[in-house]
Amino acid sequence: MPHIRLTEPDDATGLLASEYDAAIGRAGKIFNIVKAMSLRPETLHASMEMYRAIMFGPSSLSRAERELLATVTSSVNDCHY
Repeated sequence: MPHIRLTEPDDATGLLASEYDAAIGRAGKIFNIVKAMSLRPETLHASMEMYRAIMFGPSSLSRAERELLATVTSSVNDCHY
């Protein structure tokens, strides 16, 4: 299994610390998918911006439909997070 270096919350500073704080605010914890981008805080920030735009921005799909699409896509891709 490949090893990906993850930055733990106590070691996060600057933009990464802000993103970790936001993750805790959203989910009550920091998921490993967020930590996997910890070495590139700017990329993590852009990814979270894209997520918010897709899930909360204007759309003809309801929030529930968006979540359902994300869940089905993750299942098809055998992704368990």
